[in-house]
Amino acid sequence: MKLIYLLISGIIVVLDQILKGYIASNYHLGEVHQVIPGILSFNYLQNNGAAWNVLPGQMIIFYIISVVAIGVCLYFLFSRKYSNKLFDIGLAFVLGGIIGNFIDRLHLKYVIDMLQLDFVNFNIFNLADSAITVGVIIIFIYLLFFDEKEGAEK
Repeated sequence: MKLIYLLISGIIVVLDQILKGYIASNYHLGEVHQVIPGILSFNYLQNNGAAWNVLPGQMIIFYIISVVAIGVCLYFLFSRKYSNKLFDIGLAFVLGGIIGNFIDRLHLKYVIDMLQLDFVNFNIFNLADSAITVGVIIIFIYLLFFDEKEGAEK
């Protein structure tokens, strides 16, 4: 049954890599195109750091963090102690996002970012980053609203 969550992670990785491949093949670095005027643009950037380009060029640190984070996600995903559909969906999103960015770091030495929200002054990001963010939010919702209730019922 846990394989469905690996499938979710896999779908996120594939969609992330398809979009990154499309952007890298069809855009020049720094090129911007509106997708939804006033809301969303594609803006091709290469990020060799973490979020907001923190620690640029420190790939070995990102390799280690990625491998550890993947291991932690898999541990919690396959641990019977932490079995909950909402929690597992959150982990699947986080895992897919981590793997999507890890693939870029391994073969490109940077992460392709392209999603720009035009209505706010926010950093450019990618589908993997979005999956990690959504996954963390889902996990927090589970921990805040459901984890205690489940513990009380057991």
